[in-house]
Amino acid sequence: MTRILVVGDTHIWSWDQAHPRLRELVREADIAVHCGDWVKLEVVDGFRAEARRAIVVHGNSDPRELRDAIPYRELFEVDGVRIGVTHPSWGREEPPLAALLPDFPEAARGEIDVLCYGHIHVPLSQVEGGIHFVNGGQGYPSFRVPGTVAVIETAPGGVFTVHHEEFAPGW
Repeated sequence: MTRILVVGDTHIWSWDQAHPRLRELVREADIAVHCGDWVKLEVVDGFRAEARRAIVVHGNSDPRELRDAIPYRELFEVDGVRIGVTHPSWGREEPPLAALLPDFPEAARGEIDVLCYGHIHVPLSQVEGGIHFVNGGQGYPSFRVPGTVAVIETAPGGVFTVHHEEFAPGW
């Protein structure tokens, strides 16, 4: 079984500012996925250094230097589960989840089993159109909002489960 941690929207200036439990979860995961909105490239470097294997994308709050250094989307496969990762640049209201699909090449869209994304700061695990959409929530605790992550556990043959974990309570 492979344990994949999904986090996003950390919005910190240094990886040392990440909550200690989040850093521990990154170290424990077989694969750590960050769905964007880092703020500084140094945070990406710290995340990568602590993860066994890191999959990273940039978000809409990331500066040009960071957007030039890491991709907007990623596709990878684990145990036969095809996973896409992105961070949309939505404005006001959130569009339907299917609006995330154009972020990926047309040929790949029908091959995605799980689509991980950031931006909304709300934990989500929802199947729509045959794709399991996953948002880890908010990668830091804040006023009345806990820090959360999603965990995808895969097994050979394309089998997977998804659940969320709170790593720090809101204050």
